[in-house]
Amino acid sequence: MYQWRKFEFFEEKNAGKLNKISPPSSSEEENSAAVKIECCSSGRGKVVIGYDDGTISLLDRGLNFNFSFHAHSSSVLFLQHLKQRNFLVTIGEDEQISPQQSSMCLKVFDLDKMHQPEATSTSTSSATPDCIGILRIFTNQFPQAKITSFLVLEEVPPILLIAIGLDNGCIYCIKGDIGRERITRFRLEVDDNRSSSNSITGLGFRVDGQALQLFAVTPVSVTLFSLQDQPPRRQTLDHIGSSVYSVTMSDRLELIIGRPEAVYFYEVDGRGPCWAFEGEKKFLGWFRGYLLCVIADQRNGKHTFNVYDLKNRLIAHSIVVKEVTHMLCEWGNIILIMADKSALCIGEKDMESKLDMLFKKNLYTVAINLVQSQQADAAATAEVLRKYGDHLYSKQDYDEAMAQYINTIGHLEPSYVIQKFLDAQRIYNLTNYLEKLHEKGLASKDHTTLLLNCYTKLKDVEKLNKFIKSEDGVGEQKFDVETAIRVCRAANYHEHAMYVAKKTGRHELYLKILLEDLGRYDEALHYISGLEPSQAGVTVKEYGKILIEHKPVETIEILMRLCTEDKESVKRGASSAYISMLPSPVDFLNIFIHHPESLMDFLEKYTTKVKDSPAQVEIHNTLLELYLSNDLNFPSISQANNNEDLNLRAVGKLVADGKDSTKETNCLERRDKGLRLLKGAWPSELEHPLYDVDLAIILCEMNAFSEGLLYLYEKMKLYKEVIACYMQAHDHEGLIGCCKRLGDSVKGGDPSLWADLLKYFGELGEDCSKEVKEVLTYIERDDILPPIIVLQTLSRNPCLTLSVIKDYIARKLEQESKLIEEDRRAIEKYQEDTLAMRKEVQDLRTNARIFQLSKCTACTFTLDLPAVHFMCMHSFHQRCLGDNEKECPECAPEYRSVLEMKRSLEQNSRDQDQFFQQVKSSRDGFSVIAEYFGKGIISKTINGSTGAGALGSANTSSGSGL
Repeated sequence: MYQWRKFEFFEEKNAGKLNKISPPSSSEEENSAAVKIECCSSGRGKVVIGYDDGTISLLDRGLNFNFSFHAHSSSVLFLQHLKQRNFLVTIGEDEQISPQQSSMCLKVFDLDKMHQPEATSTSTSSATPDCIGILRIFTNQFPQAKITSFLVLEEVPPILLIAIGLDNGCIYCIKGDIGRERITRFRLEVDDNRSSSNSITGLGFRVDGQALQLFAVTPVSVTLFSLQDQPPRRQTLDHIGSSVYSVTMSDRLELIIGRPEAVYFYEVDGRGPCWAFEGEKKFLGWFRGYLLCVIADQRNGKHTFNVYDLKNRLIAHSIVVKEVTHMLCEWGNIILIMADKSALCIGEKDMESKLDMLFKKNLYTVAINLVQSQQADAAATAEVLRKYGDHLYSKQDYDEAMAQYINTIGHLEPSYVIQKFLDAQRIYNLTNYLEKLHEKGLASKDHTTLLLNCYTKLKDVEKLNKFIKSEDGVGEQKFDVETAIRVCRAANYHEHAMYVAKKTGRHELYLKILLEDLGRYDEALHYISGLEPSQAGVTVKEYGKILIEHKPVETIEILMRLCTEDKESVKRGASSAYISMLPSPVDFLNIFIHHPESLMDFLEKYTTKVKDSPAQVEIHNTLLELYLSNDLNFPSISQANNNEDLNLRAVGKLVADGKDSTKETNCLERRDKGLRLLKGAWPSELEHPLYDVDLAIILCEMNAFSEGLLYLYEKMKLYKEVIACYMQAHDHEGLIGCCKRLGDSVKGGDPSLWADLLKYFGELGEDCSKEVKEVLTYIERDDILPPIIVLQTLSRNPCLTLSVIKDYIARKLEQESKLIEEDRRAIEKYQEDTLAMRKEVQDLRTNARIFQLSKCTACTFTLDLPAVHFMCMHSFHQRCLGDNEKECPECAPEYRSVLEMKRSLEQNSRDQDQFFQQVKSSRDGFSVIAEYFGKGIISKTINGSTGAGALGSANTSSGSGL
């Protein structure tokens, strides 16, 4: 043990100025010097000292006096300050009440409850804690003996387990709540033979889960009692022991005893390791993993206090001290109380100070062991390792330095290490570091790049294979996949890059290597065919442009498999929901941007196979754009390639001259397809077509496709736009034919087209007599325009003569003359009827009526009284009329119909919408207004205002009758 290194990891807090501790119970100095310290304890931030006069003093931090009280009348032999509760348990001598009772008693004080004695002042020093329990130790069942050791275990509060060791080898145990006097006593014996050599010199409790054990040490034995067993089971661990004060417990629940030749450790199964520290062990203690020893040198009589670090095999502190009587640990310090009542406080230095001390001596291995043994945080350990590595690096021991740097991975910035070994050109060490960095999953993309570059520079294919291919496929890769692939591609290790891409499912990167680096188009297509549909769709979107350029037919086959159901699904009948889950051809349009012929081929095959695609509108729109385009190209392509076209215009002109005929033929074929698509995608049963009508019209206009434009206008019932197309083309024959087909109102046409056509000829400015005569025939037949409008319209054309409309005007005048004659005869008839009615009314008002009927009109029997005669010359028996005596049964129905007609006309007069609709739909709106006036619907109102001027007045007026 003399070879152990000595360090000063501790420092003396009160070195050279020791505090004198005096019992406060005595006021005289000579009495103070005579009082002896019997026992000490610490806990809860206090140091408790018991004296031989029965006084107990409490000291706070810095060993400053706090307060004292008189606990026993004679002497305080043992005491222990509890940790969980602020209780103080003492054993001392009190006055002997009777010869049969022992003066030795146990007391429990509650230090949280203080009271002032009545005879004293209210000073703090005179306060006394409450004594919550007093217990006589010795009874008839437990005879008196000398107490040699004392220990208290706090179980579940308020239960205490007190062990009292005696000089006869017995241990008296007291368990329970002493304050409530609910206790049990039992006795343990280390040996059946009671002798002075079996004096209990030390006790130690060991609590491990439910197991409760008690170590007992005598000068000649070490015994273990298992208190969870009933009765407690005894086990002798060794036949050597120790003296008083040289027994302690470690924080690992090991019993430690000191003998002159060595220090022994004991566990529950017997003696453990021992450490050969020579010298008589006056005191043993345990502090934060350190073994504390006060050793007496028999040769010179000096006492040495040593602090041993058993893990690192070093002496953390060593100092020569006076005679020590007590040793305590409190406030993070070690407190030694000397025989002269002085105290020495020794505290541990902080970790930084200890490490600085070791670094100055270049004791890096000791520093590493120190931080690891004291369970320092990982960052502190890594810092020590870094400094050790820097030390080795400065000595050019690169291998050992790298071994230290590797242990700092996860805490030290990798760039710190990498920069050092890049400068030193130690590529092998750098490779080792980067490999460890990847193994721990802490490598970044740059680290992966650097490691792969190291492999490629070293031409170490074996390590490259191991790094790339050693993964078992479970879990995530230990490197950045994209970076590894990029570096391997740059170094022409394409097979390695493909392996990584394929294994990690990076299909797009795998195909990128095949297509861009190796040009294996067939292999790429085969690889895509083996992927899941969703993955295959993504890869085709990414690299479809290259595939279409080099393998258009095979690529279109793959797209057809992706966008359509397979044969099995066709056989079992694929549902619309299944079809909607398939990729849409619209998603792949961008890959055909430079190959419109392939796009047209793909979409034609798709529409042939799939009839009810959800994207059929977009597909038809795209096909229409392809079919109707003059040069089979997209506008975006034309704009993108504008500069190239300018540079190659001369060469292109020569080539185009030789291909004009072929191009024209292809254009006609595509336009035929476009017209068939326009008609086929707009079935008669659908209101809207399966394409965008507005887009189709724009395409037809842009590409001068008149057939499609006429079809769309006619299908949309835009007849005026249809004839506008013929007018623009000056196709008079087609224009008249169109009006014959679309201007027939019987077939749902628009007769106003003839008026537009007449206007067109009137403004044409050339001789079109033949066409005008034909137009006038249909205008006259359907009575579309008044003659005056016809004359005004045709008068604008200076090339037309009166002979063109001579026959038309003559016929119209003859027709008008006939209508005037018919109206004149109708007026005369109405005037005659009106005069007759007025005479009848006047006759009824002025002359008497003579009723000469002899028979009842209802029953045809002879008329007798009582009888009823009506002004209409009908007579009835009163009994035949019943309750209805106010109107003639014969004339009432006709009268009611007239009244109903009048009410209906009045009701119609209030319906403005119906009136204007009749005016609008009629060929002659004035005749409708005249009819309303003639029927009295538009007439004078009740208050005399005329209703002829406004229809709103007619709604509220009451007619004057028919």
